[in-house]
Amino acid sequence: MICTVTFNPSLDYIVRVDDMRLGVINRTTYEQVLPGGKGINVSIVLGNLGHASRALGFLAGFTGAEIARRVSEAGVSADFIEVAEGMSRINAKIKSNEETELNGQGPLITEENIEELYAKLDVLGEGDTLVISGSVPNTLPGDMYERIMARLEGRGVRIVVDAERDLLTRVLPYKPFLVKPNNIELGDIYGVTLETRDEVVPYAKRMQEAGAQNVLVSMAGEGGVLVSADGQVFQSPAAKGTVVNSVGAGDSSVAGFLAGLIETGSYETAFRMALASGSASAFSDHLATRPEVEALMAGSR
Repeated sequence: MICTVTFNPSLDYIVRVDDMRLGVINRTTYEQVLPGGKGINVSIVLGNLGHASRALGFLAGFTGAEIARRVSEAGVSADFIEVAEGMSRINAKIKSNEETELNGQGPLITEENIEELYAKLDVLGEGDTLVISGSVPNTLPGDMYERIMARLEGRGVRIVVDAERDLLTRVLPYKPFLVKPNNIELGDIYGVTLETRDEVVPYAKRMQEAGAQNVLVSMAGEGGVLVSADGQVFQSPAAKGTVVNSVGAGDSSVAGFLAGLIETGSYETAFRMALASGSASAFSDHLATRPEVEALMAGSR
C-alpha cells in the first residue's frame, strides 16, 4: 500500500494574463483548475504510472468537496478527513510578465481531526510506503512530521519526506527511506550555494549520514543526483525540452522514483524514472503520464 499525506490541499486556479496591472480589470487568456498539494500530485502521477495509492489529508467546505471529486476523477483513492470549520484553500497562480501567487489559509484542523489521520495511518505496516510532503498549516502542530514518524517507527513502513529546511532536518534521525530536497533547499540547509551536480554530491552524502537512507536531489535544468541506500551515486543531466509549468515537477520525481523501484528494484532505474517524470510534468500543462515518461527515458539512453 502507498499512502500520501497532504496537510493543506487546495484548488489551484491557474490563469494567464497579458500585461498584468494592479488597480484595473485584467482579463485572462487561459484558465485551468487543478487539485493542488504535493502529496496529491504524487498520488496522481503514481496513478498515471500504473500504481494505486490512497490520498490522505484534511478537506473542508465546497472547495474540499471539489478537491476530493477531482482527485477521484484522476483515478486516485480519495480518503480525506472532513473538517467542520473553514474551507479548503483556493490558490490563485497568475502567469504574466511576472508570476504571482495568492494562497488561501485553509480550514481549522482540530485535535480530533489529527486523531482521525492517525487512525488511517495505523493500518500501515511492513512493506507499505507513506509519502509526507509540503508545508504544515498553522492550525497543526509544527512537529507533525516527527509525530507521524515516531508513531510508525519500527513497523517497517518506508517513509518518504519532501519538505524544506527544519521540517526535513528534524526527521532525519527517524531514518526516512527517501528525502527529496532540490539543490537550493539542500544548500540552504548547509549554508552553501550548490549549482552543479558535483557540488551537490558531498552534501547529499552528509544528509545520508544524518539519517536519510536515499537522498534524491532535483536540480531543474541541471538534472539531478541520487545517493542511494546501497552506497551508489548516480548523476544525470536534465532531458531537453521547453519548460511549460514547473509546478508539480518535484512531486512527479518522487512518484517516478517509487514506481521505478517497485517495478525493477533498481536504484538506477528508479533515478532515471524520477528525472523523466519530473521533466515530463515540467514540459506540459498537466502532470506526467506513462507514455511521456517512457519517451523521455528512451531518449536518455
